[in-house]
Amino acid sequence: MVVHLNIDAIFQRVQRLASAAGLPDVEAGTHYGLPALKVGGKAFVTIKNNETIVLSLPIDRKEQLIEMAPDIYFQTDHYVGWPSLPLRIAAIGDEELQQRLIEAWQYRAPKKLRAAFNEA
Repeated sequence: MVVHLNIDAIFQRVQRLASAAGLPDVEAGTHYGLPALKVGGKAFVTIKNNETIVLSLPIDRKEQLIEMAPDIYFQTDHYVGWPSLPLRIAAIGDEELQQRLIEAWQYRAPKKLRAAFNEA
């Protein structure tokens, strides 16, 4: 059985996990008209629809995650060759999602902000 959440509930979950991780300078906004969290004006996670969110991650990391958990992470033709990783929101637990949000934030955050976060 697939559980469908509404986009607002998904966005609230993502915001809650980013906040709990202590990620600094996160701002809610939009990316291509979709709800997103940004750092330094760059989206690091976008809510695509009520089933899928998209993380910004390096291409090699993206491939590792798809191989590790194809039930969670996947790729469509649209994302091939781009540092964007779709995932099935209903298939990922909070702990793993929070880890991926931290990775995505680190990938997109300005260098000084990332260094300060990593030192803390």
